Amino acid sequence: MSDSLHEPWLRGIAFNPAAPSDVLIRLVDSAAGKAGLLMCAGRDLPGAVIDAALNHPDRVIRRALARNRHIDPERLAPLATDPSGIVRGWLAGGAPAHLRPRWVRPLPEEILVTLLTARDGGEDGTLTANEIVDELISSQQIPLSFHRSMAGHEHPRLRERATWEWQSLTAAQRKALLDDPDPAVRKAAQERSWVLDPERVEAKLPSYGSRGKPFALGRCALSPALVEQCFAEGTVRPLTWNPHTPADAVARLARHPEAEIRELVAARPDLGPDLVAELGEDPDEDVRMRARLHPFPRTWAEYWAIDRVIGHGPDCTCPITEPTGEPSPDWFAACATSEKPVLRRVAACFPGLPAELAATLAQDEDEEVRILLACHHPLAPPHLLLDVFVTRPAHRPHLLTLPAFPRTGRAHLISHPDADVRALAAAGPTLPEPPVEDPDESVRRAAAANPSLTPEALEALLADSRTAEGAAANPSLPLPRMHALLDRCLNGAATSPSGGH
Repeated sequence: MSDSLHEPWLRGIAFNPAAPSDVLIRLVDSAAGKAGLLMCAGRDLPGAVIDAALNHPDRVIRRALARNRHIDPERLAPLATDPSGIVRGWLAGGAPAHLRPRWVRPLPEEILVTLLTARDGGEDGTLTANEIVDELISSQQIPLSFHRSMAGHEHPRLRERATWEWQSLTAAQRKALLDDPDPAVRKAAQERSWVLDPERVEAKLPSYGSRGKPFALGRCALSPALVEQCFAEGTVRPLTWNPHTPADAVARLARHPEAEIRELVAARPDLGPDLVAELGEDPDEDVRMRARLHPFPRTWAEYWAIDRVIGHGPDCTCPITEPTGEPSPDWFAACATSEKPVLRRVAACFPGLPAELAATLAQDEDEEVRILLACHHPLAPPHLLLDVFVTRPAHRPHLLTLPAFPRTGRAHLISHPDADVRALAAAGPTLPEPPVEDPDESVRRAAAANPSLTPEALEALLADSRTAEGAAANPSLPLPRMHALLDRCLNGAATSPSGGH
């Protein structure tokens, strides 16, 4: 067999679900090249293999493991104190943006505390501790519960970090931080408290620049002079969702000449009854819809839950975040039975929706309701997950990560015009004749990895560059055969890798 088959064999064995520890450990080595790195980053691994990667002298191996989202994150704790800042940074940063899963798994508290309180970025000096923290914050791997606990954490550096979320803190937490026994915490609290001081916001805003201004205008307390400046400059959009926007400014926004501005204001929970009635009869259909959609009384948490759904469309792949505890489960349940599709879409995004309501929404006449339920709810039926996989390619990577995604019953899709769908069907273990001659590479690879293939068929597929990777990933491949292929690839063994080893 040609040496050109080495890379496909290595990649296949690296992702063979039946490969035991002694096989996979051979791939935790620089000699395995990209296949070993892909394995360390991209699949679940036995404990012995994790240990081998954690203790590997080459930081490239440890770095790859730092991005693994398939193993228990508790096992990655040693990487938070790795000698290399690059390794720590990759652990903090999670998956790269273009590969980041929609549901970002939070890191355990042990790792978070270690990274957030570190005094340095590692022995190699490649990154600073602050740069690693920046990676962590942008990765969304800090759970909301940890954010909320930092203000009262025993470690002063975490209390100091809590001041960065000043607007999210309760009044009691803010007071405690301003009176903290640690001077560094008190100083940080005083510096961060500017966001709720209108005069300080006005003074600080010019230093924010054009990119930072929308954040300040949309979240901070605003002085009358600053509000007037926004109207004069035509930069009022952030004011529409700022809870601190003064009542007189909200009234002006409700009568703004731009319908988009009126639409955003129409959803605010602090509108007066006269403005609600006025916007409910607005000449613009979208404004009327937003005003009438959400009955009073409203809360800001409900406002944001609706806003996350409106205008995003059926192919939205925005990150799926953990429930915050607000709005209440009862509010989501009421949305699930609403006559308005938008509110049912909101309910479909809530993973805590009771089973009976989830079952009802799985049959909803609105396609977006069904799509959102499939992507968000743990009890979405398998047939719905498969339907969305077939009809909405944007959601396929996410759906394949869900435990309820069906692993059987896909044979009827084997002739589907979409190659991704055929590949899914080709992997079905009950398929009588896997399509190893399909014109598409991904379908051939999936078919070659089908465990229903005979040993004789596997041998022929291993020798064919078009199917070698899939055949090497086949769980029916005998263990001696895996080792023989690795001998050929890693050791240059003279022994023929043909059958019988």
